[in-house]
Amino acid sequence: MRAVLTVLLAALALSACDGGGDPVQQALRETAAANQSATVRETAPPSARDHASTSHDAPPGDQAFAASEAAMNGRMTAASGGTVDQAYIARMIEHHRGAVAMGEVALKESRDPDIRRMARVVVDARTREIAEMQAWKPAPAN
Repeated sequence: MRAVLTVLLAALALSACDGGGDPVQQALRETAAANQSATVRETAPPSARDHASTSHDAPPGDQAFAASEAAMNGRMTAASGGTVDQAYIARMIEHHRGAVAMGEVALKESRDPDIRRMARVVVDARTREIAEMQAWKPAPAN
């Protein structure tokens, strides 16, 4: 095992001297780029085209929330701020607006009294929290 490791290290050292750069560093760069690309793909909001092509296959319960979820995801992605605090507030306002929209769907469509009660609580609480976040001002720098 030690001999194999020595040979591999020697091969890496020789290939780095061939003018092609450090292969370990190159592999790390390629892996980082692949990871970044995968992260962007996983966190990107679904496009309207993707949403339209899959929503008709979804069960009615999922379809009821599809528009509010797509709108929330788009607004959260577009929300920004110059600082972490400002970005947090901007994104959380949009997140809460999405929760309010989903609660309103539940209030409109559900006949279950427990669901309607929970949806009302969510709508009321998130609406208050949105107002609180909109009123937030950054703390003065020390």
